[in-house]
Amino acid sequence: MDSLGAVKARLSLGAAALSFVLATSCPAASGAENPCMGAESKRLLCPNLRIGAPADLYVERGGGGQVRLRATSNVKSRGRGPIELRGRRNGWRTMRTRQRIYRTGGGHIDVPSAATLRFTAVGAYFGGSYWKVHQLAAFELWSLDRQHHLGHRVRTGPKLNYCLRDLERTRPGRRSPSHRHYPGCDQNPYRDAVTLGTSVGWSDIYPADYSKQWIDAAGLRGCFAFVMRVDPQSLLFESNERDNASHRLVRLPFRSDSGC
Repeated sequence: MDSLGAVKARLSLGAAALSFVLATSCPAASGAENPCMGAESKRLLCPNLRIGAPADLYVERGGGGQVRLRATSNVKSRGRGPIELRGRRNGWRTMRTRQRIYRTGGGHIDVPSAATLRFTAVGAYFGGSYWKVHQLAAFELWSLDRQHHLGHRVRTGPKLNYCLRDLERTRPGRRSPSHRHYPGCDQNPYRDAVTLGTSVGWSDIYPADYSKQWIDAAGLRGCFAFVMRVDPQSLLFESNERDNASHRLVRLPFRSDSGC
């Protein structure tokens, strides 16, 4: 294993009833043209990420008067091909990435991506630290009017970094491998390069009690939309940019998972 000094020396540096417009069609933040939207897209096995509605909600009291509304998240790979990011170190605990997109007849293209990887600590109970995708998903609370139309965002959660991995096969199919292709995220801080991904038909799921799987709901009263977004900054190239969010209604203070 390389030493820390050696590594440092190498561094150069919802729904219609809600009137929800939760996902927009916008180019990836890298500024590059999305190959999954252009003329070449028919010859590519492009990924499509979705995220399940918040699940397994419960409240945990935190320090400083926090009321942490916890929830399970489920990032789903539902495209024609996997989502795959190949990171290469460009900082002490960061990596730049290229997104690999496979071709229908074999081969692949590698496209510079605006996504970055961060070596992220999640606590000893959850295994220590891992290479994760920065800003892969976001938790939000939105106010609603009396007709349950979207008002404005009132809170955001602290979690920004997520793995991409094959944790659970949630939609078997002919494009979905029967066995894991992308294992758990790498825990070696000395790596110069890592690959993260999620195969078609597989999900990367984090339980509600995992590190930072919460949003502070202290002081809020009434009906709100608990929104989860995948790729909220449009850093990745996908075949569909309009299905990246899901939600459920919650009444606060939270007492049961019965909606509004």
